[in-house]
Amino acid sequence: MKTRPTTSWGGVADWYDEYLNTEKDSYQRQVISPNVWRLLELRAGMKVLDLACGSGFFARELAKAGAQVIGVDLSPELINLAKKQETKSIDYFISPAHQLSMIPDQSVDAAVNILAIQNIAEVKEMLSEVRRVLKPEGKVLIVMNHPVFRIPQGSSWQWDKPERKESRLIDYYLSETRTVIKMNPGADSKKVTTSFHRPLQYYFKLLSNEGLVVSRLEEWISHKTSQPGPRKAAEDRARKEFPLFLCLVVHLG
Repeated sequence: MKTRPTTSWGGVADWYDEYLNTEKDSYQRQVISPNVWRLLELRAGMKVLDLACGSGFFARELAKAGAQVIGVDLSPELINLAKKQETKSIDYFISPAHQLSMIPDQSVDAAVNILAIQNIAEVKEMLSEVRRVLKPEGKVLIVMNHPVFRIPQGSSWQWDKPERKESRLIDYYLSETRTVIKMNPGADSKKVTTSFHRPLQYYFKLLSNEGLVVSRLEEWISHKTSQPGPRKAAEDRARKEFPLFLCLVVHLG
């Protein structure tokens, strides 16, 4: 009998929540949040579903912008942390992203799934539920680690000293894989989760099969720069060429 892979981040709930709340230069704050708000075109009173919401970082930001938010996450530890913080205009539920029975049909204006789809095994079922709860004119934003350039244990940086070039080395791409990774590298090595790598065609085929249409695709780069040194120019140039994140804006077909 096969053991179901661990995909929750509840094992490092306290560390993850503290990092998001205190790190002012995080990708979540500096890259993802402003782009998500731009694409969502938030309006006061808009009902937004935050799928795999974790400890509520994005849910709280959405609520501050005037949205009525539903936050859903598999981890009781993360949801409990979310409930201890600002919960005005937010309803939290402990549930996998593909089980949304608490949400009525066609009741959500928008849904977001931010940096979580790579930890979800039941993507088809999740998209089917999202389609059910989304209003006909609604939209879905899926933000993921870029599947071309950020492959768990399948991609890395390569420095060519003679040419003074920083390149991205890709070991594989089309193969779908599941990889056990440390949630907090350098800390407790026993705290792991499962990350799924899937090529772009996997997502586009699945979305199409579920009656969902991609209306926009964006690739987001790092906002950071390297410290002075012999590799700085090459590293900064590489950051602008190899995007960290991929965002899909999806509508009902």
